[in-house]
Amino acid sequence: MIKIAVESPQQDDIAALLRQSDAVAAALYPGAFRRAITPASLDTPEISLFVARIGGRAIGCCALFDRGDGSAEIKRMIVDEAHRGSGAGAALLAALEAEATRRGIHRLLLEVGIRNEAAYALYCRAGFTPCAAFAPYKPDPISRFLAKQVSAKA
Repeated sequence: MIKIAVESPQQDDIAALLRQSDAVAAALYPGAFRRAITPASLDTPEISLFVARIGGRAIGCCALFDRGDGSAEIKRMIVDEAHRGSGAGAALLAALEAEATRRGIHRLLLEVGIRNEAAYALYCRAGFTPCAAFAPYKPDPISRFLAKQVSAKA
């Protein structure tokens, strides 16, 4: 059974997942501009890290970055390779969306690389649709931008 909770990013198993995320990006986009991410970079008040666990083992995570304007960006979704297809990604998105709605966040945004077809398909199944690049991003030939309205604006 997959359990989802908001947790501190300062854990060894989270660091391992983030290294896996960086490795996936490097394989999909060799030589392309990428920014490595560390647990410390996710340990800020405006970021909530959602962690999926099975039997206590972290099998996936994603971050919700509150932009402070009624929207939030989803960053660094990763599911351990051995658990892809298990429903962990969908469970993480559902938990993240429920928390965003609870907080009064009305729009979720994300950027996904054009070669990451599995992630793109997951986001589309979850109701995300294409949108224009949003700050701080600019249109980019290797990026797709997606959005989802999760609650009515206040």
